Amino acid sequence: MASAVTTGGFSSSELALEESDLVIPSIDVEAALRIGEIALQIGRERSLTIAIEVRIGDWVCFHAALPGTDSSNDSWIARKARVVALTGHSTMYERVKAEESAIDWYQANSAPEESHAIHGGGLPLIVDGLGHRGTLLISGLPQVEDHLLGVEIIRRYLSEVRG
Repeated sequence: MASAVTTGGFSSSELALEESDLVIPSIDVEAALRIGEIALQIGRERSLTIAIEVRIGDWVCFHAALPGTDSSNDSWIARKARVVALTGHSTMYERVKAEESAIDWYQANSAPEESHAIHGGGLPLIVDGLGHRGTLLISGLPQVEDHLLGVEIIRRYLSEVRG
């Protein structure tokens, strides 16, 4: 079991509520690009060593890697994306829920660790009235920071579209 230090002291109920607060009005290529651009802008402003991906379904609409990243970040992104695609929840939610339930997530979901990663940084893009339709993926920071950055990006996007 990972300690609260590595999972930010989150509870699954808190993370589920967070997901319900991050519902976007729609997802299309323009929205995916804008979410990616916000992530890239924040990453550059803060000189973060991150790779970013935005997907609609399993279609990669945006991908960027900042200095200091490498192909291992793409592997992490792919593994996180599979978790979000499988469950419709954030990778941090899945990790915390598994810890709270004292289960082996990989075994319980018949999802091998080699292809799936319940490490923060994979967030569902939930469309109002339609559910999970896309995914924002961040890799390169400690998992809590990857998750919190993803939340910040979606919140910034929502503040733009809501005016």
